[in-house]
Amino acid sequence: MNGLCGNLLNPPFSHIYIERDITDHPNTIKILSHFPKSRQVLIKHYKDIFCRSRQNYSLQKQSQNLILAKKRSPFIYQGSPLCQNFGNPNFYYANMAINCVFHCEYCYLQGMYPSANIVVFVNLEDIFDDVRMLLKNCPVYLCISYDTDLLALEKFLGFSEKWFEFAGFYPHLTVELRTKSANWSSLEKFTPQENIILAWTLSCDRVWEKYEHGTPSPMQRLNCIEKALAKGFQVRICFDPIIYIKDWEKQYRELIETVFLKLPADKIKDVSMGSFRIPCGYLKNMRKNKPYSSIINYPFRAANDVYTYPSDLSDKMNSYIHGLLKKYIPEEKIFLWNN
Repeated sequence: MNGLCGNLLNPPFSHIYIERDITDHPNTIKILSHFPKSRQVLIKHYKDIFCRSRQNYSLQKQSQNLILAKKRSPFIYQGSPLCQNFGNPNFYYANMAINCVFHCEYCYLQGMYPSANIVVFVNLEDIFDDVRMLLKNCPVYLCISYDTDLLALEKFLGFSEKWFEFAGFYPHLTVELRTKSANWSSLEKFTPQENIILAWTLSCDRVWEKYEHGTPSPMQRLNCIEKALAKGFQVRICFDPIIYIKDWEKQYRELIETVFLKLPADKIKDVSMGSFRIPCGYLKNMRKNKPYSSIINYPFRAANDVYTYPSDLSDKMNSYIHGLLKKYIPEEKIFLWNN
């Protein structure tokens, strides 16, 4: 049945929906040039497609379409308390794209949005303008890859490169680009910037095999990180989210040992860690979409409208992994998320 279903589905990006207002935008033209065989459909507003009722998220994920749109204000958002600010009080995020080409079963995006299709906001210049306005008042710490994996889209999007160019003019701006990709072919073309942090999420093999569908393996990511460090990029390693699985102690011990056998610890900027957490409303939607997923149907505990593992389990996992990391990384470089 799975094979039959796969044969009936369109290939990814078989259809590209384009808002009429941005058909002549240079980024629109560039993106479309990568998909000459895709059917182009003009629309008034991206939400006419993206926010339709009765969409099947799981089915769409197997055959994603692309939507090109113009982002309207606001362009910059306050950082979420569920994310770490790494000691930066002026913590913001921006989304140039919504949804991801990877399919991690625990990802909050499937609970946040009604559609699995990917939206790209082509008017990057308006986001840059808002960042410039913020920088007039204070230094800014900006995360740009929360609602998608921007580096995984780089080959046809080119937005990561534009951020490297932009950040070079603004030393009081710090940009975090988070990823699970292993896209060295794009990264090797960039010039490392002191104020751009490449933040890789790393998971143990069992979590990757069972729950991170379509992502590069942990070793593929490590190979890319190794090259990035050698070239001089600022690199953050993220053991976040920490997922409870059978033999989790063994799995995470082996992961951390492998990481620091492969990578020079003294070249790593810092490390983040934190157990799985998610807004209650998002998890409710995810369970509707995936009623048989073991990872999202775990009996989490709710507090302050956030689902997490029971506190005794969460504390045990954090303490154990923090202890492992301290063998390799100074404690002041280890950032732990706490509720």
